[in-house]
Amino acid sequence: MMEPVIRVDGRGANPCEGTVKIDWPKSIWNTAMIAGALCALIFVTWQAVLLFLALTYATLLLGHSVGMHRMMIHRTFTAPRWFARLIIYVGTLVGVSGPSGIIRIHDTRDWAQRQPHCHDFFAHRRSFEKDLLWNLFCRFKFDHPPKIKIEPLIRDDLFYRWLDYTWRWQQLPLAGLLYLVGGWPFVFWGICMRVLVSTAGHWSITYFCHNPGPGRWLVKDAGLQASNLPGLGLLTYGECWHNNHHAFPESARIGIESGQADPGYWIICLAQRIGLAKNVGLPRSTDECDDLIERKVP
Repeated sequence: MMEPVIRVDGRGANPCEGTVKIDWPKSIWNTAMIAGALCALIFVTWQAVLLFLALTYATLLLGHSVGMHRMMIHRTFTAPRWFARLIIYVGTLVGVSGPSGIIRIHDTRDWAQRQPHCHDFFAHRRSFEKDLLWNLFCRFKFDHPPKIKIEPLIRDDLFYRWLDYTWRWQQLPLAGLLYLVGGWPFVFWGICMRVLVSTAGHWSITYFCHNPGPGRWLVKDAGLQASNLPGLGLLTYGECWHNNHHAFPESARIGIESGQADPGYWIICLAQRIGLAKNVGLPRSTDECDDLIERKVP
């Protein structure tokens, strides 16, 4: 099992003090995706809808969950450079940010949630509608921000740096290919509707996984606890078992209990069998869980 990367220096930082501000680049980007999604409702074909469903699930599963979240952020497994770059590129096509941007978004939020108290922007205490609007169009401007240090493996890789600068433009080659295959319906459904649903869907799962719900574990001293969402393992590629993930971030397997479907882990196991994944992490033993409290909830 690989050692976790410590990227956040929270000395002098305060996760409660700050202001929610309009993020203009993000707002323009997501507004453009909303406009394109509305066009998709006009240009409807069954082939375009099937393309949307398949491409959305595949990019979120392989690119976001397996590539960016489990491998890049949490280092729960290692992969050959070409394969690691491929699945992180697929994660970039999800349309949320480039590699370093995803790390900064994730690690800032995770750091804030593990403090005794944090702002509602990170705690998801507001209504679903407001929380979604915040995450589609806003950013949190800290009065005293934490420092995020991206490790050299990502920071100094020219390919990942290129993706950081061009992540929005990476939709264009795919859009051109989709247009050649299926015209405007494929573009509107395969790019705009997919990116919008991927972004909104990602934050929807984040919202519900950080509000009170079932889960076996409490993280000591964390002001915000995560919950599991039973029955959604297949739909969320295993990311819905978020109480497990907060407790065992070192584990490539998030659905660790019996009956908890985890397609992301299934992909990692397949990659391991064919030599594309090594050093696959699993939950540490309960003897090593000094930072956790086991609880019994319905």
